[in-house]
Order: sequence, then structure tokens, then C-alpha cells
Amino acid sequence: MAGVRIVSDSSCDLTREEAEALGVTLVPLGIRFGSEEFRDGETISVEEFYRRMAASEALPETSAPSPGAFLEAFEAARDAGADAVVCILLSSRLSATMESAEAGAKELGGDFPVHVVDSESITSGFGTLVIAAAEAAKAGRTPEEIIALVRDLSSRTHVFGALNTLENLKKGGRINGARAMLGSMLSIKPIVDISTGVVEEAGKQRTRKKSLQWLYDRMREQPIEKVAVYHGEAPDIEDFLAMIAPDFPRDTLRIGKIGPVIGTHGGPEIIGVTWVDQAG
Repeated sequence: MAGVRIVSDSSCDLTREEAEALGVTLVPLGIRFGSEEFRDGETISVEEFYRRMAASEALPETSAPSPGAFLEAFEAARDAGADAVVCILLSSRLSATMESAEAGAKELGGDFPVHVVDSESITSGFGTLVIAAAEAAKAGRTPEEIIALVRDLSSRTHVFGALNTLENLKKGGRINGARAMLGSMLSIKPIVDISTGVVEEAGKQRTRKKSLQWLYDRMREQPIEKVAVYHGEAPDIEDFLAMIAPDFPRDTLRIGKIGPVIGTHGGPEIIGVTWVDQAG
């Protein structure tokens, strides 16, 4: 397998089948419910994660992969005949995953080139970058060309999420119980912006329908491409897809589920949209 091998982590929210088809190695993050530990996408599915979270009083905990897990992925790529690895990772402002990958690369030594890249993104926005990198690797691009592509796309990638509940923010200590109760009574639906690789508040709407309309309005502000719609087991996902269909038909979208990393804090029924601004 000569050429560049793409390694990433499971928070890019590509399915194992998608990653395999692209030739991408996914290193799983850890998820803990109390004393039970799981590997994202390997020993717990997205569906089971949301079922367990709904039944849990406390938030699950997520953890970065160990340096050894990355070392194993890098060694496998080398032993399979790759010329180099480009390792694209979850925003370093949200996780220690990138530090683990750098430590794993250091353990490998300097004989085999491993390039560790901060996606500065998360979930399907991050996944868009991994897909583009994998396609470039299959086309025979050099590590330097792939890194330049990822950085360009990252600078134009937007990630927004419409939350349906404040309960997870309360459990995580992001807001106090009184504020969460008041927000629930007033049907406040926060919208978060993760476009810079860190979670920021983008707005608040009084109803779920208005928060989804807010997402749609943002999507129509300027020409965009590589649009993805991901959700956390949202029962109204079909309603949202129908809402945006006049401008963004289903067959032009990448549709999937938000995994445990953002799902832990965003909560169940979150609907997220990501896209890349068209280059000027």
C-alpha cells in the first residue's frame, strides 16, 4: 500500500464502513458510563450511547485514545507499505487527542514520516476534512499537498448545532440548575457554533422550529458546498430535511449521526449542520 495513509479519530463521526471504503484508519476515543468503559464505534454504537445516556443520572465521560493506540495505527500503516501517514484529529481546543497522537508518533521514531494535523473542527465538519484528505491520498497527492488541502478546507468549514435540551449542559456544570429550569420553562433552544474548534453560543430561539429555521437561514446566506446534516437520534430530523429540501435536496447531502464526543454535551435530539464556504 504505497502512498499516504490517512489516520483519524472516531469523533469525525464517519462510520466504520465509510472509513474502510475510504482507506482511513479510525482510532477510537474512550467512553465511560460509571465503571463501564467502551471504545467509540467498536464496543458501543451511537444508538446504544444515546440509550445509555438517556438512562444515566450523570453525564458519560469521554477520553482521548492512548499514545499506544496511535502508535499501533502508525505501525500498521508502515508495515502495510505506506510511504507516510497524515493523521487528522479532533480540535486540540476540545480534547487531548492530538497530544496523544504526537506522543505516539514520537515513540515511532523518525524513520517513518507521520504528520499530525489539527482539524480545528468536530463531528461532520471534521469528517468532511477526513473524506477530502482520503480522496486526495487515493489520487496520489503528497503529504504536503494533503495538509494544505485540509487547512484550506478547515478555514472555510462551519459547524452549527441546534440543541433540544439544556439538561446535558446542566449535568456537565456548564449552567446551573435554576438557569436550566428557567430555560426549559421558556422553551429556550440554544444554538452552538463550533466552527473555530471550540464551542461558542451562536444564538437562542424560543421554539425548536425556530431554531431549525435559524440553521436553514444561515445555510442560505452565501454559496456553500460539502453540506452535511447530522443528528443525535432526533425524531424531527425528517422534518428538518424537508424544510431545507428546496435549497438542499437530500441527495446532495451527507446525512449521519452525531457521536458521543459532541453528543455528551449537546445532548439527545441535537441537529447539526456543517458546510464549506465556496472558495472565492
